[in-house]
Amino acid sequence: MAEIRGEDIKELIPQREPAILVDAFYGATESEADTGLVVSDDTMFCSRGCLEEPGLVEHVAQSASAFAGYRAKIENRPAPVGFLAEVRKFRIHFLPHVGDRLCTHIHVVSEALGVSLLTAETKVNGEVAACGQLKIYIKPS
Repeated sequence: MAEIRGEDIKELIPQREPAILVDAFYGATESEADTGLVVSDDTMFCSRGCLEEPGLVEHVAQSASAFAGYRAKIENRPAPVGFLAEVRKFRIHFLPHVGDRLCTHIHVVSEALGVSLLTAETKVNGEVAACGQLKIYIKPS
């Protein structure tokens, strides 16, 4: 699969400008996916030259959404709408700066009754910026 970038990312996620916090989908297996974002001055949750804590959490949530959207796309279904249900053991080691590229790895641990439990790790230049667990509820179509 080729990378998905730019306007094409909108096929995978329900968010629209200015709230898009994923600008690249690098690929996926059955239970894992990789996404990215280049932080810019106009990125939502960017303040004083850094992507703040809520932005990191939202980036991970949108990364999970992009993964769900990708899975739907390869099955010829519309991208689902998901809701962040829980954030656990989320650690932020540092705040990324404008110009930094976030590389996020999502691993789906389990799925049941429309709820996905996943772990995520976001790196900048190979260093872990944030990691943790999320539960995402996928609205039935």
